[in-house]
Amino acid sequence: MHKILKIVAAALGLIGIIFLIRIISVGDEAIKAGDDASVDPIAFVAYIILGLTLVFVLFFVLKNLFTNTGSLKNTLVGVGAFAAVLVVSYILSGGSDAGNYFYNGVAATEGQSHMVGAGLIAFYILICSAAAAMLLSGVKKMIK
Repeated sequence: MHKILKIVAAALGLIGIIFLIRIISVGDEAIKAGDDASVDPIAFVAYIILGLTLVFVLFFVLKNLFTNTGSLKNTLVGVGAFAAVLVVSYILSGGSDAGNYFYNGVAATEGQSHMVGAGLIAFYILICSAAAAMLLSGVKKMIK
């Protein structure tokens, strides 16, 4: 399996290099003028590589989780904590200032404002918890 992945990675890398040379040979002016024919193939290859990477990562993560039951418990605890942060942040977000924000002249709906607020609150909770964890880790090391 490892040998096959190396061959696929080398082939995709070679295809990427060929498309890069093609883009460089076209020049900046053609790309700025809207000649997407030189850029679209490399974007397509990038999407394929992204998709393959996601598939392989998910496969190996799930394989590792089900072979090591101890790590499965820790992973489920982490996912549960993250879900709890999302639920708490959704509950705390108001969504009442929806009429104040516009995107392309269209006012944001209350649901959109609620989701943005929940995302911001979740971000703040995660940043504060990461800072607290680093601080506590540093204090523990200083005490020892």
